[in-house]
Amino acid sequence: MTKNSDTLVIKVGGALLQCEMGMARLMDTAAKMIAKGQRIILVHGGGCLVDEQLTANGMKTEKLDGLRVTPAEQIPVIVGALAGTSNKVLQAAAIKAGVTSVGMSLADGNIVVAKVKDESLGFVGEVAPKDAMYLEFLLSQGWLPIVSSIAIDESGQQLNVNADQAATVLAKLVDAQLVLLSDVSGVLDGKGQLIQSLNRAQVEDLTNKGVIEKGMKVKVEAALDVAELMGQTVQVASWRSADQLAALSNGQSIGTQIQPN
Repeated sequence: MTKNSDTLVIKVGGALLQCEMGMARLMDTAAKMIAKGQRIILVHGGGCLVDEQLTANGMKTEKLDGLRVTPAEQIPVIVGALAGTSNKVLQAAAIKAGVTSVGMSLADGNIVVAKVKDESLGFVGEVAPKDAMYLEFLLSQGWLPIVSSIAIDESGQQLNVNADQAATVLAKLVDAQLVLLSDVSGVLDGKGQLIQSLNRAQVEDLTNKGVIEKGMKVKVEAALDVAELMGQTVQVASWRSADQLAALSNGQSIGTQIQPN
């Protein structure tokens, strides 16, 4: 991680919300980093909770290339699970750790422009950076924006955006370092060993071999997008490891480094 970047976008997966200790560790780390002057934006998914809520409502989960298919009738449930429950669970953990946070979505403050990504996916959104002013204000106060991946397009339609892609767009918007945290230590090879570093050619090779697939494929492609656009390394790492979080708070590299070349 380059030492001069004072803004960090950290994306956490939905599995974190099932782990109270994981959330506490992450927020404690965030508190220490913010106290040192680091500006942090936290972007979250909530797949596990969405699945639970859909099941409770008698609805099925369908995915296409690692992305959740979002029919119209599922939108209220998905919005409630992500922009509602998941967001507030993380905010509660932040408050418990003494962090002043603002719970929000991609629809707030004109930060992105949203559109339907692909009709075959239903109401899945694709977002592009728009206006950084709202986020810059929150960060200037030393507050932690906690951003759910729900967007609204110009016609007022609520859209479900992949959280890795949402984090990517916000990193571009505020010119930040990007760290994608999940419940695995990084990108693993066919034998379950951590791969320290990857570039596009290596990613394509491992994807063709089926080593990188589903959710990790979406995650790595989002990371590559940012790495190449901004000419900097993106880290794919784990929130499960206190060691990785401690290293992150000291500005060290963690997990798998996704390289821009």
